[in-house]
Amino acid sequence: MKNIGIIYCPTYRPFTSPAKRWEKIAAALEANGLRNYDMIQSESAGSVERLVNMLIANGYETIVIAGGDSALNDAVSCLMKVERRVRERVALGVIPNGVMNDFASFWGFRYDDIQHAVASIAQRRIRKVDVGCILYKNNRNEACTRYFLNCVNVGLLASIQRLRQNTRRHLGSRKLSFVLSAIMMLFQKKFFRVSYTINDQHEEHRISTLCIGSAYGYGQTPNAVPYNGMLDVTVVRHSAMSEILGGLYLFARGKILNHKRIMSYRTRNIELETSKTTPFSIDGHPMDTPSGACRVTVLLEEVNFIIEK
Repeated sequence: MKNIGIIYCPTYRPFTSPAKRWEKIAAALEANGLRNYDMIQSESAGSVERLVNMLIANGYETIVIAGGDSALNDAVSCLMKVERRVRERVALGVIPNGVMNDFASFWGFRYDDIQHAVASIAQRRIRKVDVGCILYKNNRNEACTRYFLNCVNVGLLASIQRLRQNTRRHLGSRKLSFVLSAIMMLFQKKFFRVSYTINDQHEEHRISTLCIGSAYGYGQTPNAVPYNGMLDVTVVRHSAMSEILGGLYLFARGKILNHKRIMSYRTRNIELETSKTTPFSIDGHPMDTPSGACRVTVLLEEVNFIIEK
């Protein structure tokens, strides 16, 4: 295997220092015969895209993100901006090391099993994966495009994700941090007006949240797969508190789509419009609320991704 470039994105968790975490990753690389690699540590949340550009320019054909969903999002955003012939020669891998590792989890990679992720990188079994994109105009009326591997969240879940990043650091548990964050946010009783067109069907609702997922969508689009050229959409309509708490129970059991106030779809495209105060997030990153209508679609098999051995 040619030189591997590893971008290490430190995460601060209880009882785990970034230095000790890297020592474990380095030991796993050594144990799997991966000695010919270069590691660069990201200095900030915004540095990953710059570092990926640097690795691509220097001819690296395997780029590994030791980070979470937001760091993977930055890497994919960078890959989608280069020429296709350049993108075709690069394979993207992941060692889960973020607050949220949903896309890695889809492929069976866990934060507490570094060996499995590194062994898969050593084998370099590649599958082309889909990339979602949202096209919109910002508040300066400029056309924008953002890319995602996991999902776009609209409404309450976008707010919860911001709070969840803090609770996850203290609690450790992915589901527990989500449920606690959701309960804290739900007592604010925020609901959002949204209109959307999907599969030639137009709907207008007051919603708690809407998720457009190419993969798990943090448990909201559990049947989505990032290789079929489709998006799963889950709409959680305005609910009474008793129904909301019931929905959290179903979420914790992985059966969120069974809730009576949830509408689910599968589509290639969705157009939607919300108020200017509705929060958006993309793969865990906060995102500016689109000005006017926006369109979300999916691009089939755009990125080479290293999957389980």
